[in-house]
Amino acid sequence: MANASVGTINLGATAVRVTPIGIGTWSWGDSIVWKYGSGYAEQEIEDAFQTALRSGVTFFDSAEMYGRGKSEKFLGQFVRASGAPVTVATKFMPLPWRLTKNSLLDALRRSLDRLGLERVDLYQIHWPLHLAGMSRWMEGLAEAVDRKLALAVGVSNYSAAQMRRAYEELKKRGVPLASNQVEYSLVHRAPERNGVLDACRDLNVKLIAYSPIGMGMLSGKYSLSNRPPGYRGRRYGRAFLERLGPLLVVLKETGEKHGGKTSAQVAINWTMARGAVPIPGAKTGAQARELVGAVGWSLSENDSSRLDEASRLVQR
Repeated sequence: MANASVGTINLGATAVRVTPIGIGTWSWGDSIVWKYGSGYAEQEIEDAFQTALRSGVTFFDSAEMYGRGKSEKFLGQFVRASGAPVTVATKFMPLPWRLTKNSLLDALRRSLDRLGLERVDLYQIHWPLHLAGMSRWMEGLAEAVDRKLALAVGVSNYSAAQMRRAYEELKKRGVPLASNQVEYSLVHRAPERNGVLDACRDLNVKLIAYSPIGMGMLSGKYSLSNRPPGYRGRRYGRAFLERLGPLLVVLKETGEKHGGKTSAQVAINWTMARGAVPIPGAKTGAQARELVGAVGWSLSENDSSRLDEASRLVQR
């Protein structure tokens, strides 16, 4: 059960309740970006899962594309072994050859097979690739709820306009849009500027924030002398790291003010203060333990103002 200090909140206008922070499982089995098998493997990610549960965090987000299905397999394996009530979310990728609502339903059934579950709590469209038309995908999501294959449905990476249309299409079918999962952090504040955050508030749709610590850039671990490897090093290059310094200073100072919170904990708490449910990734028990420390305390208005000001140098 969720720790009383963590609690749960409703996912938009649905009856599904989630802990105010979740764990993203992109890295569970992914060898391309996160280098699964090099420095961490199954034992480490199972420890991350168990540590999160012990801390009261029971919301886990996956996708059929993560590790080519490995993430779902690992998550399902851990959920079944634990016997604990866990809120499971996963996603459908509308690839070019998937053109019917049955493509979505078939993909959901395959995800359920990998998870070893009868249904998921939240099923999401991973990207707004509407070769088949949005109406068809929303029809598929509504049918997933009608068939009790998913308790709630959402979207991911949708613009404000796309989200509003998805909301209306689902509403015609008597199904609420639960969430829009987008990248949101102190270094990626586009949802504030492009209307997504406002649309979520207007429609009572929960914004789920992936990469709330900027793929590790806000952890304080990386700098010009210690640049991130691989894809992250290409995405966050020298110019970005040069601008990042002042924000890292404010994150550290803010954490010290709140009894020794880490920079990552401060960054995650900042997203929560804006009404989002952050889902940082955790590859080890130590990482999960740190991330959960973002819950149970609040930034002051002055803290938020300082972070906002410092983030203007680096936000995307």
